[in-house]
Amino acid sequence: MYFSLIIPVYNRPDEVDELLESLSKLNYKEDFEIVIVEDGSAIRCEDVVKQYQSKLSISYYYKENSGPGDSRNYGMKMAKGDYFIIFDSDCIIPVEYLTEVDKALKTHYVDCFGGPDRALDSFSNIQKAINFAMTSFLTTGGIRGGSEKIDKFQPRSFNMGISRKAFEASNGFGNIHPGEDPDLSIRLWNLGFETKLFPTAYVYHKRRIDWDKFSIQVNKFGKARPILNSWYPKYNKLTFFFPTVFIIGLALSVALLIFTYDLLAKLYCVYFFIIFLVSTYQNKSIKIGYLSVTAVWKQFLGYGMGFLESYIKIIILKKKPEEAFPDLFFKV
Repeated sequence: MYFSLIIPVYNRPDEVDELLESLSKLNYKEDFEIVIVEDGSAIRCEDVVKQYQSKLSISYYYKENSGPGDSRNYGMKMAKGDYFIIFDSDCIIPVEYLTEVDKALKTHYVDCFGGPDRALDSFSNIQKAINFAMTSFLTTGGIRGGSEKIDKFQPRSFNMGISRKAFEASNGFGNIHPGEDPDLSIRLWNLGFETKLFPTAYVYHKRRIDWDKFSIQVNKFGKARPILNSWYPKYNKLTFFFPTVFIIGLALSVALLIFTYDLLAKLYCVYFFIIFLVSTYQNKSIKIGYLSVTAVWKQFLGYGMGFLESYIKIIILKKKPEEAFPDLFFKV
């Protein structure tokens, strides 16, 4: 089949350069195209794209800012392929990626797939720590491609494939962000399409964010989840409450120390020590192990508090999501 790689970008020419450089090295033997969608950027990547047009089949489009979901939809409408693969601009693609995707689709075709993310040795220590926090079974339960149920996988849009047929039937991504990728997955399930995890179709996700940006990002993830639960109560899970329960329990453990009850605090210490040990082992670095504890703390705090705020406003007070959290919705 003919693949179209869809890449929305916003003020990130440096990321696009790295991404296109990696795509120019793919070992896939068939033709494929790349569709770059500049989402109202003040700092455009058009000059970077021109540098690769002799190596790759690239189309470049500039449009007014309307968010990553709408930009992906725009790219898919403009693309020529019968199967779309979506990347974030901060990804670096392994040389065998398309070959692995092609092999997986020929073995078990699905109209939508997702793949895991990994960290390169060249990534910064903070990037590796955040990668651990976002992908480890000890934190997210593997929902980003590490261990989630393979045949009922919700692809994440940094590394996602969708057929033209499924895109046209679903109308693609909605205007919520973040949360647009699980929203699309659930709508595809309701339309009868299958999703699947392709474990070998991984990307290196660079995540150029600092601690403050990471906290804001996971806080938005937490806010989006009760909105999705209100839209699709059939797919609500108790595990979605875990980060909020974790934060409340941590606060309670500190309060109980006043009354010399320290068992709960000890359990939290054991958990964070396990995070430190596992990350240190996986990354072969004590420093990254220490930073992973910080990343996990910020992840649980940001997501847990965002989830709690959203749960109160959306589920208990029955507020409209667009009114309660206008910053989570792009106008398209």
